[in-house]
Amino acid sequence: MKSAPVLFWLVAALAVGVPLNAAVVPASSAPVLQPFVEKHQLAGAVALVADKDRVLSVDAVGFADIGAKRPMKADTMFWIASQSKGMTAVAVMMLVDEGKIRLDDAVEKYLPEFRGQQVVAEKNKDHTVLRAPGHSITIREVLSHMSGLPFQSAIEVPTLDGLPLAAAVRSYAMTPLQTEPGTHYQYSNAGINTAARVLEVVSGMKYEEFMQRRLFDPLGMKDTTFWPSPQQARRIAKSYRPDKAKTDLEAFPISQLIYPLSDRVHRFPMPAGGLFSTAGDTARFCQMLLNRGVVDGRRLLSEASFQELSRRQTPTSVKESYGLGFSVNGDGFGHGGAQSTNMEIRTANGIVVIWMVQHAGFPGEGGKAQGVFRDWAVKQFGK
Repeated sequence: MKSAPVLFWLVAALAVGVPLNAAVVPASSAPVLQPFVEKHQLAGAVALVADKDRVLSVDAVGFADIGAKRPMKADTMFWIASQSKGMTAVAVMMLVDEGKIRLDDAVEKYLPEFRGQQVVAEKNKDHTVLRAPGHSITIREVLSHMSGLPFQSAIEVPTLDGLPLAAAVRSYAMTPLQTEPGTHYQYSNAGINTAARVLEVVSGMKYEEFMQRRLFDPLGMKDTTFWPSPQQARRIAKSYRPDKAKTDLEAFPISQLIYPLSDRVHRFPMPAGGLFSTAGDTARFCQMLLNRGVVDGRRLLSEASFQELSRRQTPTSVKESYGLGFSVNGDGFGHGGAQSTNMEIRTANGIVVIWMVQHAGFPGEGGKAQGVFRDWAVKQFGK
């Protein structure tokens, strides 16, 4: 009879689509993560490590729903929020590879509504003075948060998914830039959404259709979607935050999105943060990037585009180190999400580290769980 650790790994591998003939190392991060669950500092997590060829370890600890005692599983789904940015950026770079977009082109070349956009020159409680910017915002700038666009427009309320992409982007064109393009880092959903709208115009295909056909399907990302089906919705982990006493956890709804999540009439894809996914699906995306744009022997992204995505695009005059749709550092690149999810393509270590939780803050030491897992992963599998 197979030992319990190996049997668990085989079940987890099936859940995330790992070939059973892959070289399996039955290592587990559960012992270092379970104490956070037992102390009510972490509801639950799916923690996955992979190299460019296979999943090396996947653990599901704690609960997807504490009240219902629904355990976290390897195929639990999560709102990955801003992790969507990197996926959108990769899709845009596919069109760069085809010569249909150039990174230093002005956005207005593709979206005429941006012609004549102004920048705030002076502002106080009594008045705002606008002027023409030194140059029109570029594709590179909207992908690297250097365009001066705000986080969102005034009409993207009360949720982020209530407007068709074209309408949301028109509202950005009507909104003054907050800073001179190319001079300040300002984290901006509006910028990533604008890049996605350019993708629509250039490809002649709806953004969500392009993502499905060109990225999700080739990578086998069957559980990555803007509209979880009722069946998928039952697999989504509940969201948690510290209670008023900050000693325990309480559940809360995702207020940034419209329900039901499967509603395709009133809900629209939000490229900067609307995706739901699993640890396994997200790992497939990251493995492609760890392999510098290649998956299963097929190149989805050129070496040149990989280099652009993963290198620092922000100037040294700003403290934030950001590429195109990804944060970058000396160990590699990646991105987090609003509810503490995170993906890391650790090129320095030759591994992918995926951390899936649904948390808006943690009581006690819960916020350290991700770092504990990362350290374990690097020690166990890093080169």
